[in-house]
Amino acid sequence: MKTKEFIALLNENGNKELVFDYNKGTLVGANYHLTEVKNIIVDSVDCGAGTDFWKETIVQLWESPSELDKTKYMSVSKALQILNRVNEIKPMDLEAELKIEYGNANFHAAQLFIDEYEILEDRLLIKLAVEKTDCKAKEECGVPVEINAEKEACCSPGGGCC
Repeated sequence: MKTKEFIALLNENGNKELVFDYNKGTLVGANYHLTEVKNIIVDSVDCGAGTDFWKETIVQLWESPSELDKTKYMSVSKALQILNRVNEIKPMDLEAELKIEYGNANFHAAQLFIDEYEILEDRLLIKLAVEKTDCKAKEECGVPVEINAEKEACCSPGGGCC
């Protein structure tokens, strides 16, 4: 999800609680804070000598140990106020992919992408997922490319779905 899409989603749901699901049904505690927003530039070279360049917005969540008994989540409007304030100080690239950085005692710190979201009566539920590492130079490195046989059969001449 791009930064501008995330901000638009927040703008549409300001009266709700902002809740993050970081591990298929496991929620970030209601005691979380938005502790940092990072504008990241990635300028890389892969193992096949291919270069790449992109930008990311990383929003860091942290659970306050002094608020373990907190049950009410941060409001969407509060999160939006924080992001708007950050944008005034260090403008975000609205076209950049947005990731959520999070970790706790039971879950390794990771940069998670927004897999999907649900708009509920009183909550905006953001479902996060881990992005797996991958070889970007499979052909150059001789890494076999997995082909989905079902998809290939469907899209082959006479497959009936193209």
